[in-house]
Amino acid sequence: MDIYKIAALLGVVLAVVAAFVAVPYSGAALAILGAVVGWGVASDVQVRVIASAIALHLVANAFDTIPTVGPTLTSIIGAIGSMVAGAAVLIILRNTYNRMMP
Repeated sequence: MDIYKIAALLGVVLAVVAAFVAVPYSGAALAILGAVVGWGVASDVQVRVIASAIALHLVANAFDTIPTVGPTLTSIIGAIGSMVAGAAVLIILRNTYNRMMP
């Protein structure tokens, strides 16, 4: 298991824990873990990561209407979306940097 998979697993665990317990700076921690994950994303799946970040943020609130578990699912999916968004931002910035440098 490499550091990128460990960061992804830590992010998912943090997202689940933060749905039940108030974790200070969980959003920042998820973004940083996402950036670590984004650094290890292969170039052939970068578009999938960016599309996943957009999709997760669009559909996260869809589960709010489910009684009892809806808000918890929304919180978990939103937090995972924040982690994937961190990965997407790093991918975009890295690609921009690579295009600007000779």
